[in-house]
Amino acid sequence: MKRFFILCMAMIATSMTQAQSLQYPKAAKDGTVDEYFGVKVSDPYRWLENDTSAQTAAWVEAENRVTDAYLQKIPFRSKLLKRLTELSNYEKISAPRKRHGKWYFFRNNGLQNQSVLYQMDELGGEPRVFLDPNTLSTDGTVALKSVSFSNNGKWAVYAISRSGSDWEEIFVIDLRTGQLTGDHIEWAKFSQPAWLGDGFFYSAYDRPTEGKEFSNVNSGHKVFYHKLGTPQSEDLLFYQNPTQPMRFYTVSVNEKETMMFLYESGAGAGNNLYVRDLRTPHSQLIQMTSDMDFQYAPVYDEGDRIWIYTNYGAPKGRIMTADIRQPGVESWQELIPEQQNVLSGADVINRQFVLTYQKDASDHAYLYELDGHLRHEVKLPSVGSVGFTGDEKEPECFYTFTSFTQPGTVYRYDMDKNESTLYKAPQVKFRQDDYVSEQVFFQSKDGTRIPMFLTYKKGLKRNGKNPVFLYGYGGFNISLGPSFSALRIPFLENGGIYAQVTLRGGGEYGEEWHIAGTKMQKQNVFDDFIGAAEWLIRENYSSSDRLAIVGGSNGGLLVGACMTQRPELFRVAIPEVGVMDMLRYHKFTIGWNWASDYGTSDDSKEMFEYLRAYSPLHNLKPGTSYPATLVTTADHDDRVVPAHSFKFAATLQECHSGQNPVLIRIDTKAGHGGGKPLAKVLEEQADIYSFIMFNMGMKMK
Repeated sequence: MKRFFILCMAMIATSMTQAQSLQYPKAAKDGTVDEYFGVKVSDPYRWLENDTSAQTAAWVEAENRVTDAYLQKIPFRSKLLKRLTELSNYEKISAPRKRHGKWYFFRNNGLQNQSVLYQMDELGGEPRVFLDPNTLSTDGTVALKSVSFSNNGKWAVYAISRSGSDWEEIFVIDLRTGQLTGDHIEWAKFSQPAWLGDGFFYSAYDRPTEGKEFSNVNSGHKVFYHKLGTPQSEDLLFYQNPTQPMRFYTVSVNEKETMMFLYESGAGAGNNLYVRDLRTPHSQLIQMTSDMDFQYAPVYDEGDRIWIYTNYGAPKGRIMTADIRQPGVESWQELIPEQQNVLSGADVINRQFVLTYQKDASDHAYLYELDGHLRHEVKLPSVGSVGFTGDEKEPECFYTFTSFTQPGTVYRYDMDKNESTLYKAPQVKFRQDDYVSEQVFFQSKDGTRIPMFLTYKKGLKRNGKNPVFLYGYGGFNISLGPSFSALRIPFLENGGIYAQVTLRGGGEYGEEWHIAGTKMQKQNVFDDFIGAAEWLIRENYSSSDRLAIVGGSNGGLLVGACMTQRPELFRVAIPEVGVMDMLRYHKFTIGWNWASDYGTSDDSKEMFEYLRAYSPLHNLKPGTSYPATLVTTADHDDRVVPAHSFKFAATLQECHSGQNPVLIRIDTKAGHGGGKPLAKVLEEQADIYSFIMFNMGMKMK
C-alpha cells in the first residue's frame, strides 16, 4: 500500500510539473459590458461568440495545440485507446421490427462508425443491407437520424445529419427497387416525417444566413407537406404560427391515415396537442389542450377513441382516453390512474398496453388490456433499463435490456406466457461477473433523500483512496437509469468507481422532482451533486484528491457550477458541451427552449440575480485554484453553441492560480454528441479518461 501511495504521488507530481510548463494562448479582451436591471456585467470575451471569425479560429487552433501536446504526453494514453477500441469491438444488434411483411434491425459489427439498417424477409432469415450510413461519407460523420415507412408500403423516408449538427436532410427510397428517388429536403430540424398518401409532412426553418448556420437563433418553425416527385420549392406550407416564432411544431399521422395530431412545444415543460379527423374532407385541426406545462402523447387510437399518456393532473403520469368528437381535455376519461412510481413508457403491442414504470430510477414493466385491466408484471432479468419493440396488431414482442454490468441484450417476449427467451446477447471482452452495482441513498443539503448508483470491481476496499467518476445530469425531466458503456471498463478495471447520481431536475420521481430542480430551485441540483461527493468521502469510498466530476450539456452546466462553487472538493472536472453562460444562453439557436427549466436574465431582476449567482462563466474568481479541467466542445454544435465553452475556458485560464492543467478540447466536424462516429468517440474518450486517470495518479495495469 505504501508503494502504491508513492506511485500515485509521483504520477500527480509529474502531472503538476507538466501543468506548470503550460503556456495558455493569450485571449484578447474587448470592452463589452451589458446592463441588466441597472447592473453592469462585463463580457470581455464576447468576440469568441463569432465562431466563424479568423480571430476565433486562430484562438481555437492555439488552444488545441496546447491541449493536444499535453494529452500526447500522458504515458498510457495510447494504451488506453487500444483497450477502449478492443472493448468496443463487439457486435451490437437492435431488436427487430416488422414493417409491411419485412423485418428490420440495426447492426454494428463492432467498430463501424455508424450502425447499419438491415432487412429480412422473415424473422431469423438472411439479412441484407437496407441502408448503410457509413457509405454516405468517408469519415463516418454522416449519421442516420430517423427512418419512416409509408403506410402503403411503397416508400421509406430517412433523415441524416452531417458533422453532428441538428440540421437534417431528408431522402426517399423506393421500396420496390431499393433505389433513391430524386426527392431531397434541406434545412429540416426537430422533425419526424409523417406519411399521408404518396407524400409526407416534415418540420423545417427558413434557410439560415450563410456563415451563421450553427449559431443564429432558430425561429419560425414550420410544417410542410412534400408530395413525392416534386421539388422542395413546391412543398405546401401546412402549418405555421407567426405569433409564436419561438415554438416547435410537428405532426404525426396514424397508420390507418384516419387521424392526424399536431404537437406544439417550446414554451413550457410539456406540449399542446391538436387533432384532425382525416375521415372528414376539409376538416380542421381542433385544439385538445391549452397548458404547455404538461405532457400529452397519443399512444393508440381506434375508431373515434384515442388513448393518451399525460401527466396532467397526475405528476407521475397516467393513461386517459378521449373521443375525437369531444376532444377537449375536460372531456377525457381516466383509464389507468397514476401509480406510486413514475410512468416512463407506454407502448401498444398486439393490442395490449406495455407500460414501463420507474422505481428509484430502475425500470419495471407491466401488461394491461386496452380496457385498463392489469394482466401481469413482465419478468425482467434484473435491475436495469428496458425498451420494448413491437407492432400494434402483430403478436411478436421484443425488448432490449441493459444494466451497468450487462450490455444491451435483446429478448423475445411471450405476452401470454409471460416468458422471455434470449434473442441476441453481445459478447464484450470483459468479465461481467467481476463487477457489482449497488444503489445507495444519502441526504442532500435540505434533507431530501437522493439515490446514487455505484459500480465497481468486486473486492473493493472502502479505504478512502478509490478513484471516482461522478456523473450526473439533473434537468429537463430527463431520467438517468442503469445503462452499460464499454468505455467505462478500463477505469473500473484499474480500481475506479463509476457513480451516477439521481439528481433533482430529472424525471425519475415525476414532475414534482423535475420542478424541484428548475428556475429558482436550480441550486438544489448542484447541492445534490456536491452532497454525493461529500457522502462518498464521508463513507470512506474516496477523497477529494480522487474525485472526478463529469457531465454533458445541462450536465456540463452542473460540472461548471459545482467546480466554481466548491473547487477544493474535486480533483478533476470535465464539463462537456456545457451551458456555461446563463445570462445569454437563450440568444443562440434553440437556447430559448430551455427557459422553462432555467428562466432567463430578461425575466426579472430576481431571476437575473439568481442566474448570475450560479452561472459558471460569471463565478470564476481570479486567484483561485481550480480542479484539473478539460472542457470539451465541437465546431458544429448548434444545440449548445461552442461560445459557451470558449468563453468559459478563456476566463478559467485567466483566473486559475493553481498547478492543475485547465484545458479545452475542441473537436472538428462534430456536434453536440448525437451521431458522432465511433472513431471520434474513441479518440475523445481516450483523451477524457487518460486526463482523469493521469491527474488522479492512476496507472494502466
